Amino acid sequence: MGDQDRVLDAEGWQEEAQSVINDIKDHVKTIQVSQALESCNSRIFLNVETLEGQKYTFELTVHGFRFCGKDFDLNDWDNGDYYETPYALLNSVSAKFKEAFVDVLFKKLAYCK
Repeated sequence: MGDQDRVLDAEGWQEEAQSVINDIKDHVKTIQVSQALESCNSRIFLNVETLEGQKYTFELTVHGFRFCGKDFDLNDWDNGDYYETPYALLNSVSAKFKEAFVDVLFKKLAYCK
């Protein structure tokens, strides 16, 4: 079974979502699994508020990450654009996300010297 056909159970998607949350939580105001939108074995929905205060819902699927709402708990926006990583997704709408992420990288690099 290839990655495109990969299906996770509810627990698997929760684990995947938690991993994403842990990776980007320091670069956004808020990120959490949507409690209002039902996840299934092929996707999970996350609510995110950018450092600029913009609220979005995005879904994580086997195809990648895509925006699906311009507020929390919405699945009414289908622009068809999937991103390979949550970083690319958030870079497309949040300049402050990119700045915060780069700042952390520079600090880690400086610490390694």
